[in-house]
Formats: sequence, C-alpha cells, structure tokens
Amino acid sequence: MNFIGADLHKKSITLCVMDEKLKVLARKTLPCDQADQVVEFFRQFRPFRVAVEATASYTWFVELVRPLAEEVVLANPGKLRVIAESIKKTDRLDAQVLAEFLARDQIPRAYMPTPRQRQHRALVRQRQYLRERMSSVRCKIRHVLADYNADRKDLFSAKAGWGYIKGIELGDADSFVIKQLWTEWEEHQARLLKLTGKIKAFVAKAPQREAEARRIVKSAPGVGEVTAEVVLSEIGDVGRFGNAKAICAYAGLVPRVRQTGGKKSPDLPITKQGSGLLRWALVEAAWRLVGTSPRWSAFFARLRKRKGSKRAIVAVARKLLCVLYAMLKTSTPYKVVATEPSPPEPARPTRRRPVRKSTAEAAAPGGRRRPARASTAKQEQTATT
Repeated sequence: MNFIGADLHKKSITLCVMDEKLKVLARKTLPCDQADQVVEFFRQFRPFRVAVEATASYTWFVELVRPLAEEVVLANPGKLRVIAESIKKTDRLDAQVLAEFLARDQIPRAYMPTPRQRQHRALVRQRQYLRERMSSVRCKIRHVLADYNADRKDLFSAKAGWGYIKGIELGDADSFVIKQLWTEWEEHQARLLKLTGKIKAFVAKAPQREAEARRIVKSAPGVGEVTAEVVLSEIGDVGRFGNAKAICAYAGLVPRVRQTGGKKSPDLPITKQGSGLLRWALVEAAWRLVGTSPRWSAFFARLRKRKGSKRAIVAVARKLLCVLYAMLKTSTPYKVVATEPSPPEPARPTRRRPVRKSTAEAAAPGGRRRPARASTAKQEQTATT
C-alpha cells in the first residue's frame, strides 16, 4: 500500500508518495488544468491512499481520484497544526507531512458531504447571499431618501414603492443612483423568487430519510422553512456528531477556554468557528422562540438577569441546537411534556394522648389552655406526691 500526500492549490498540485516504511518513492508538481497527467501519475502507484486538505477547491480533485484510490482522506486544516506552525513551510514539505501522517494513520479527518448535500448547501447559501444583497440595497435607498427627509417605513410595500419615489424632487446624481439601486433590488427579488422555486423542487425529490428529518425539525417552535433548510444543509449527517457538545462546537456556540495554572478565565466569548450561517439561523430562531414560548421566555429571562441579553440569547440558541440534535438523533418530533404535580400523601393517623386539665385550665374562657405558673405547678406536683 502506498500513501500519497497532495498539497492542492488553485493552479498547481504538489504530490509526495511514500511506502509503508515511510520511504519517499516519488515527488511531482503538476498543473491543475492537466487532469490527464494527474490521473496517469496516480495510476502507476496503485493501490494507494491519498490525503488532501479540505480547501475551497478540493471537490474536483476528490471526484477525479476517487475511482483509482482505495480511500480518499480529507484532512482538517484547522487541526493539522504541524503544517500551519512549521518554521520552514514549502509545498514539498506540506505534501510530505500529509503522506507521513496518512501512513501513520494520524490524519485529523474532516467531514466530506455527499453530492446531494453539496447541492443543498449551494442553494441555501445562495438564498442567504441574495437576502443580504437585497438588505444592503434597501439600506442604500433609504440612506439617499433620508437626505431629502423622504424615507418612510412602508417604502418597499405596494402602497409606496417606485411610484412614491418618482414623486420626490431629487438631485440629478441622486436620481440616477436611486434608479440603479431600485433596478438592482428588483433583479435580486426576481432571482430570489426563481431560487425559491428551485429549492422547493429540490426538496420534493428528497429521499425518505431526509424528508423525515425535515418534518422533525419543522415540528420545533421557532423553526420555519428557512431555518429548517439551513439546519439540514449545514449539519448534514447528524450521526457524525458523538454528542450535543460536539454539534454545538461545530456551530461555534461554545465559549472559549483559557486555562493555566489550574485557573480558568471566566466569561469568555464564544468561538464562532464552523458554520456562520447555521449560527445566524439558530440565533434568529431563538429570538422568535423567546417571544412565543412561555417556557423558553422564562429560561431567557433568568439568564438575562445574570449575563445580559446577548449572552442569554446565545445560550437559548445553544439549547435549541441541543434539542434539535436530540430530535434528529432519536427521530422524535418536538413535544412539550407537561409536568403533573405529585398527588398529596395521605395523612397518617396520629395517636393523641389524653391531657388532664387542671382547675385553672378548665376555668379558662373558650376552653383555652392557660400556662400555669411555676410555683402553682410545683405545689400541685408536691401534693400529688
């Protein structure tokens, strides 16, 4: 078995081949646009395993080499710190380190999504991009109109719209800018409409397992169409996470840890690693959740008193992700379990001892017991004796 490390770049790829005894058999640098040369180089070292870092352009290389390789290992560049922190860093050394780690079976692996998951992510992220562009264009239009004291709340509704803007006396330059911005906003709106139809067609062709997961996620409060698609596309296979802490770390919703000398730094911010789109969707869903659900609102209110609103809403988003993870892991839809009060215990029968009342107690009005003086009780005790 041979082990190949591939240092992939945009225009070139550097390869290093090792055997089981960590002996370098070959080195080669090939252009990425010559796919035939890449295939011919790999073909002469079969059987082999190949490792490549999870960069932005690894998909074409994996699809090209997968039919020839015994296994294609996707390395996590964030955890492979030997390359990142090395003093002498070259493409030849990077490829050699990948091959050596692969031979020793010490490659920190990254998740490789399926082709359908990659398509799902592409559609969902494109929708988010269009929404951000539309929001930016709207802000620019409002900024121009604010200089003329003509901005209004329902500017982009059917009541106002372009007919209202045409009636405003704007300068020559501002009028030209407003026309371009409004045209851009309408184009983004039309693109978003087409993209929404494409996503609906994609969802209609979902396999049974994905359709069941989508139904389960939508059953949670505060989770709508957009949030459900973001969660499913960014998480992918929920089985790759061992527990709820792992999926929260993937979303970047866990606090940072700084510990030295047995002392831990308190109140550190979250890591913000992983999918930023997933983190944004969970925080937005958390805000809707605390506004509609009494239970989640009470949980948010308790944390807000101690940590403030920002930290409290992040905690709600993290808890919501844990709930979604448990729902997907067990294939159980969301349901509120009502805590029933425990029935009261039956009263135990008590044995009352008869109390002998003295003359002063019997003479008390209402049958109330009067405390006898110490001298009187002592005299009665002596007389009884």
